[in-house]
Amino acid sequence: MWRVRRELAVFKILGALACAGLAVHWFAGGDVRGVILAVPAAVLVGAMGLRDLIVPVRLAADESGITVVHGYAGRRHVPWEQIEDVKVDVRRRWGLRSEMLEIDTGDNLHVFSAHDLGASPTEVAAALRRRGT
Repeated sequence: MWRVRRELAVFKILGALACAGLAVHWFAGGDVRGVILAVPAAVLVGAMGLRDLIVPVRLAADESGITVVHGYAGRRHVPWEQIEDVKVDVRRRWGLRSEMLEIDTGDNLHVFSAHDLGASPTEVAAALRRRGT
């Protein structure tokens, strides 16, 4: 079972509260442009943090297949037979390296970052390949 780290969810919620506080401050000061920036930021970051709290487990594997997050907070079970490919997409840009786990089920492509999994996508891919065989 791979899940979002609890600290990441807390930071998102704190960020949303900080943006909401800025919106209130700028509203009281009459800065409409600041409010226009802070309110959507608070809503977006708050929604991301709320998703992390509601559905912290993004990917789980058992003997029958995998369960992935589908949509905002739904879950979808995929049997091992339906998984066509598990791979890690590695990209380098501006001196930074990023990894994304890609699980291809034919009809859908499920993509997970290291932040979604709380672990290295390379390690998760290796574990899924071992379980799926």
